Amino acid sequence: MTIAPLLTDQQLQRLRQFSTCIVANAIEKFNVRLRNTGFTDGSIHCRFPDAPPMVGYAVTARLRSEDPPVIGNMFRDRSDFWNAILTIPAPRVLVLRDMDEFPGRGAFVGNVHSAILKALGCVGYVTNGAVRELPGVREQDFQLFSGNLAVSHAYAHIFDFGAKVVVGGMDVHPGDLLHGDRHGVLTIPAEIAAELPRVAAELEVLEKKVIEFCRSEEFSVEKLSEITKSLR
Repeated sequence: MTIAPLLTDQQLQRLRQFSTCIVANAIEKFNVRLRNTGFTDGSIHCRFPDAPPMVGYAVTARLRSEDPPVIGNMFRDRSDFWNAILTIPAPRVLVLRDMDEFPGRGAFVGNVHSAILKALGCVGYVTNGAVRELPGVREQDFQLFSGNLAVSHAYAHIFDFGAKVVVGGMDVHPGDLLHGDRHGVLTIPAEIAAELPRVAAELEVLEKKVIEFCRSEEFSVEKLSEITKSLR
């Protein structure tokens, strides 16, 4: 079953103009989830922090890398997975949970896999496991978020896909809209996705107003208390 996109290309482009922190603040304004949920924790690291924000729909899967697959071989045997990726609207982000006891022994994504994923409409990869070959991946304009780095792919292999996964404390379902930058990755609730660019833009203006006031000669605690009320 193919999942329909939540937003138009124009709306997605607007979301890319904001940092993930501003998007997180905007989500809080709608009060649709607890403020301590919906984003990755400090175990997940952005490998290209100077790259622009990543926005895309989640493709989910699980892998292991410590032991050989019970049947089959490596990624060459997973054309079924490649076809499944195409059931998620573009742009796509592969979110892969490493299920080994000690995640990240081997890296699933490096030069070759980033090229394959990009050809399949993916713009980034999120995992609690490992990645490798950073210079070559960066040249492909492909974003990486991972728990660690690894020299080898070891026995990295996908053993299922298309179900909910948890990566860095963030629950991800197939088709979830993701936003990520140097600060981490978050999921965007579907019911407010279309309204987020407007609210994020309003918050940017308000935050700039507070910062400029703090730098001005008019600064006082009394006035600061009033001006910050708009951010609540």
